[in-house]
Amino acid sequence: MPFVTTRDDTDIFYKDWGSGPPVVFIHGWPLNADAWEDQMKLVADNGYRAIAHDRRGHGRSDQTWGGYDFDTFADDLDDLITSLDLRDVTLVAHSMGGGELARYIGRHGTSRISKALMVGAIPPVMVKSESNPEGTPQKVFETLKDGILNERSQFWLDTAETFFGANRPGNRVTSGNKYAFWLMAMQESIQAGVACVDAFSQTDFTEDLKKFDVPTLLIHGDDDQVVPIGPASQKAARIIPDATLTVYEGGSHGLANVPGTKERFGRDLMAFLRG
Repeated sequence: MPFVTTRDDTDIFYKDWGSGPPVVFIHGWPLNADAWEDQMKLVADNGYRAIAHDRRGHGRSDQTWGGYDFDTFADDLDDLITSLDLRDVTLVAHSMGGGELARYIGRHGTSRISKALMVGAIPPVMVKSESNPEGTPQKVFETLKDGILNERSQFWLDTAETFFGANRPGNRVTSGNKYAFWLMAMQESIQAGVACVDAFSQTDFTEDLKKFDVPTLLIHGDDDQVVPIGPASQKAARIIPDATLTVYEGGSHGLANVPGTKERFGRDLMAFLRG
């Protein structure tokens, strides 16, 4: 299996399919590169090079004890991109991965980047505060950490319901969607799981978003129960200089995997790559 060794000697697993202009996929929490396989095959079948890595502490990458902050995640991504000498890259990120993408641009710029796509992404900032009154209350994030620490296997099964919108009438979520989520979540270390909650809930990406200077597409479901659209993509679209927001009516947080919205997302992804 291919790995890149980062500047702090962490081994990061990645998949590398096809050939052509590179598209780098950045997964959400608590998943790994496998979450992007449908889209990776789609772009590789259409003349692009699809690359996706497991974030440290997730999947097949090293389970470090520390380094679960967005500066480190962004530097890991930079190590991947520079080690493979990727140029004219389109970055595609989901959820927490949107924070990784934003911090990457904030720290490393866009000299190797041509476009950015974020779906159900967390920026600019998740936690509720005086300056972000529409955000998510801190107690919600404490509940997430408690679930991981108390009985994470059942917690992940329960979380899959709202992640994909399986609790909504008429949903098309499959058992396979939920079991795949559970499997990937169980491959994340318990240390990474808890530490990442603190990282993605507290980090403010506003200044990173202001540094975007490439075409950016934001896709978000208006029924996202994990990252509500209002304080996330709707706000980010007003900060990023060249951003387009596409709203999926009834779309869940896991819209890229659920039958129906998955196909639409694939079409929008290809149109963005070709545009």
